Amino acid sequence: MADYNLVDIKRRMDGAITAMKTEFSSLRTGRAHTAILDNITVEAYGAQVPLNQIGAINIPEPRMLSVNVWDKTMVAGVERALRESNLGINPVVDGQTIRIPMPALTEERRQELTKVAGNYAESAKVAVRNVRRDGMESLRDMEKDGDISEDEHKRSSGEVQEATDKHIALIDEALAIKNEEILQV
Repeated sequence: MADYNLVDIKRRMDGAITAMKTEFSSLRTGRAHTAILDNITVEAYGAQVPLNQIGAINIPEPRMLSVNVWDKTMVAGVERALRESNLGINPVVDGQTIRIPMPALTEERRQELTKVAGNYAESAKVAVRNVRRDGMESLRDMEKDGDISEDEHKRSSGEVQEATDKHIALIDEALAIKNEEILQV
């Protein structure tokens, strides 16, 4: 017997939106934001360790991040990880504190970032549509097996489609907000 659970379908669709927003947070918008450094790992104690486990990340100014490294022997490794991060940043070491000025984005870079955000949104839409397809297949199998009637299949299909439309609209809304954030000068 196939399984159909609208709550689970909505939860999986919500997961696609959450994943997209996490990817959005790693995009630089010209303002300092600690999430920009979330994916950076540092070679420490024989392993790759997330930066936020090596030091405290702060925003002392709107266009500046700082990392207060707890272990002074790790400062050089943190600086190297930041330079190699492909974020276009130039960290400045000041004792156990590393200051990271956030350079203003060029118009060309802003356009590139909106395309990246669009790709993240499209991936989320594909994930939502895949969840929809799984739900519809479950309903079709349940009707074929005689577990639900044709009317129940139609009603449940409508619920799945409604959830899909709602989640696609949420993705479009989040993308519009992110693009506005990126394009602000």
